[in-house]
Amino acid sequence: MEDQLVQVLANTQLPAEGPRKQAELDLKRAATNPAYPISLANVACHASVDPAVRLAALSSLRIFIEKNWTADGDQVPAAPVDPQVKEQVRPLLLDLALNTVDKWTIKSAASFAVGKIANYDFPEQWPTLLPTLLETIRNGNDKQLHGALIVLRDLVDESLSDDQFFSMARDIISAVYETAINENRKLALRALAVSVFRGCFDLMDTVKEEHPQEIAQFAEEAMKAWFPFFHHTMKQQLPDRDPQADSPPEAWNGLVALKLQVVRCLLKLKAVFINLLLPETPPFFQGIWEELSVLQPAYEQMYIGAGSQGRLEDSDGLPYTLDLLILEELDFLNSCMRAPPVKKELEAQLNVHASTHATPWFLDLMKLATSYASITREEEEMWDIDVSIFLVEEQSMSADYTARTACGDILIKLGEWLNQKALEGLFAHTKSLLTEDASWRRQEAALYLLNMVISDFLDLSKTIPPEVGQAYLELVNYAINRQDEPLLRARGFLVASTLSQFNLATGNLMDRTIESISTDQSELVQVACIKALEGFLQSGNTSGNQQIQANVVNAVSQWISTKDMTDIAESEELVVALTETLRAAINIDKRVALSTEVPALDLLFLIAKHGANNWQVTMLICEEFEDIVKTMHDVVSYQALCEKVLPSLTGAFNVADVTSDDPLITFAAELMASLTQYASEPLPPGFVGATLPKLSRLLMESDEGDILRPSAESVKYLLSHDHEQVLNYHDENQRSGLEVCLHIIDRLLGPTIEDNAASEVGGLAAELVEKAGHERLGPFLPKLLQAVANRLASAEAAPFIQSLILVFARLSLVGASDVVEFLSTIQINGQSGLQVVLSKWLENSENFAGYDEIRQNVIALSKLYSLNDPRVIQTMVNGDLIMPASDRIMTRSRAKLGNGAPSVFNGTANPASEPDQYTVVPAPLKILKVLIEELLSASGANATASAAAAAAAAEFLDNDDDDEWEDDPDTIDLNLGSTKKDLMGFLDASNMRHRDDETQAYLSEFFVAAARDNVANFGEWYNGLTDDEKAKLNEIPRPE
Repeated sequence: MEDQLVQVLANTQLPAEGPRKQAELDLKRAATNPAYPISLANVACHASVDPAVRLAALSSLRIFIEKNWTADGDQVPAAPVDPQVKEQVRPLLLDLALNTVDKWTIKSAASFAVGKIANYDFPEQWPTLLPTLLETIRNGNDKQLHGALIVLRDLVDESLSDDQFFSMARDIISAVYETAINENRKLALRALAVSVFRGCFDLMDTVKEEHPQEIAQFAEEAMKAWFPFFHHTMKQQLPDRDPQADSPPEAWNGLVALKLQVVRCLLKLKAVFINLLLPETPPFFQGIWEELSVLQPAYEQMYIGAGSQGRLEDSDGLPYTLDLLILEELDFLNSCMRAPPVKKELEAQLNVHASTHATPWFLDLMKLATSYASITREEEEMWDIDVSIFLVEEQSMSADYTARTACGDILIKLGEWLNQKALEGLFAHTKSLLTEDASWRRQEAALYLLNMVISDFLDLSKTIPPEVGQAYLELVNYAINRQDEPLLRARGFLVASTLSQFNLATGNLMDRTIESISTDQSELVQVACIKALEGFLQSGNTSGNQQIQANVVNAVSQWISTKDMTDIAESEELVVALTETLRAAINIDKRVALSTEVPALDLLFLIAKHGANNWQVTMLICEEFEDIVKTMHDVVSYQALCEKVLPSLTGAFNVADVTSDDPLITFAAELMASLTQYASEPLPPGFVGATLPKLSRLLMESDEGDILRPSAESVKYLLSHDHEQVLNYHDENQRSGLEVCLHIIDRLLGPTIEDNAASEVGGLAAELVEKAGHERLGPFLPKLLQAVANRLASAEAAPFIQSLILVFARLSLVGASDVVEFLSTIQINGQSGLQVVLSKWLENSENFAGYDEIRQNVIALSKLYSLNDPRVIQTMVNGDLIMPASDRIMTRSRAKLGNGAPSVFNGTANPASEPDQYTVVPAPLKILKVLIEELLSASGANATASAAAAAAAAEFLDNDDDDEWEDDPDTIDLNLGSTKKDLMGFLDASNMRHRDDETQAYLSEFFVAAARDNVANFGEWYNGLTDDEKAKLNEIPRPE
């Protein structure tokens, strides 16, 4: 089989598609042969085979291992591996990874395959693996060491459980330490050893949850050896380089990789054992600052001036280029700046100087930041090709974290620490750059850093002194008049935009910005001006100024007219910038939407037509359109708006294939929902005739939820605002509006429409029943309600369930007894309709959303309870959740045990796979439980708790005590103003209920009356409540 595999593997690499695909099929068939894995291993180990084929064998074997080595949960391997085959494959691959003969590419591939096996077999089926690796690390040559470190890294990252690591940690860390300090080893191997050590901190972080004291002591003991090595490494100088060379010498790679791993290890240490790093921060801070200063000329020459290739990693995934080292060191500098020992020293120096910019360290930091924040040649060339990349960077939406953004974060930290002093010091440095005629890149970088700081001030609602702001505006005027430097001009306009939001007198800067959209020779400057206008317009200085509004809209219109909209639509960020600026212009006076002279709304619709695939654009335009419709209160304005927009909306339905998932149809349907939701009453004459046929076609032909939901909402709103016009309508087949609505509801309730797609049908059905009435519906009413109940029985999506329940809830508001009577007479899947509907109703009531919907549900349930109907009393439903006994944290050790396996920690089965269990109670008792929970929510108690959590978060974020040093994770900085703003916004915008006085008053009155008058045997049901529920009721104030 091995000879055949060699040929097949060779054929998989052929350039000809036919033979290559045939070889891939042959390989899949071969995978069913029990000898396949051992044959692949033998091919990989055979030195006479072509290296490319050996690599292909290892790659195929790794993929096979992932799919078939061991059953993973419910996934059964397609080709299970015999245990005897596994016994043969494991040593073959390990020997290949650790041998002294093969090339690193072969050994690396073998190491990855070993790591995959170790994920499944270590330690139970492969107990000798770790001791073998540690022995090889200590005594093997460089080739053996490389393979062993790769496998050990995989073990630490993926395979070692918490308790395994706890027992082996000392040996692992000792072995990699010996490698890291061994100057006879290659620098790349020493860097790999430090990388393994860094991975150990994640395991220590997990283990310390249960063994905090032991792990802390162990880490402290380990770091006593590692800290001197880290200090020594960071003090090492990179070898001399040719000053004329524009790329880093190869001799730098190893030491750069080692230094970079050391810095990453320090950052990881800060995240896991912050107190261990704290005393060491001053020397590390000083050493890294000095190195950044030494490396600055080389970085500027190679990356800013020459565009040298950066962000490179070796075959083991270790970064080794200077730009990545600089980035990590800037990150460390930023991270340690507010460490108490460092901060104390910096403040002491500030206090002995007359001003911030006279303090040596601040001046040095500004020089360093403006150098590393300079636009690189690579960025300049990319922005020249595609301005959307510039916009991505400008809005901090890029996934690339660069030296430029790292310097911005440093300045933000300084601004939040030193406040106005930071602005004054940065101003002095920026002014010196402009007056000394420094390079335009340094000047632009200084203004970029200023923009980062003052943008953060805006997020934190801080102010800047008018005199400082006006002084900066002078620098802005200098920047926007540099005709030969477009990027500096663009930066000037953007800074002016941000400064305008501090209520500064910006003079004619806004007019210059509008003018430059059409007159500047650089497209990048034009786009920057479009983006800058949004800030000018949001400053509040333009409120009600229709002249500025017209100027902005016309400038944007003129700019768009010179472009191909297809090209614009391909740049998502540019489309977003255009939309946001137009939106800001419209908000000056929303009546511009009706204007025939200023094409604001037309431009939005044009952008939407070409940018319908961009979810952010459609969201922004839908929100703005909704705001516009809300302002058209009077019938005349609303009718004028309809005359302007209806042709475009209905036209979108006409030209598109409604059976497809066309984003343009989805967008038009969303706009139609807004147009009908806030319509005048009654609707303009002919409105139903113009819209209902289009909506009916969508609802009868489309299967897409994004189309069906807003379209069903629109029909509901038509009924809500002018049911007479709907019911008196007749289509081309002479079907009445009532029949059209019934056909729509019947389709949406059908089994072919998914729950989420049909989630608005309940509201439509309830509105039709309410507005048409029993007389018009006649025999259709029970059929409609039966269909709703049938679909409710199988519904799973929460919004859909709520929608269907509200049909019965709204009927119960005026006829609860009729609802019970009807449900008692129907059967659903062999069960009473009352049993099915009440069970679903009460199980899902606590998950309802929307104040009106919750209030309707609460009142409906109270009326059902008050009936005291024997049929309701005899209906048994789920009561309280029976909580599981264990609340232990899931760690790697417990996860490896699998579902239901006994745990070494508590000796019990893992309950993760057990379904939730509930008590069973009569429906009236469950109704009371639901109403008590709703009383708590309506009182705002949950919102109060959320507000307390938000306040606590804010207090934590704003804590500037010298005894506290923020422990920031790698991915987010909680001390940045923008982060605080986003966090607080998230807490505020979450779905937590706020106080609802009307619902609270109703429920309070209901419970007081129920207790006083023993409504529906309230006293008996009261005894079935929990102590907590009784306590909540006892808190209700009783009338004197």
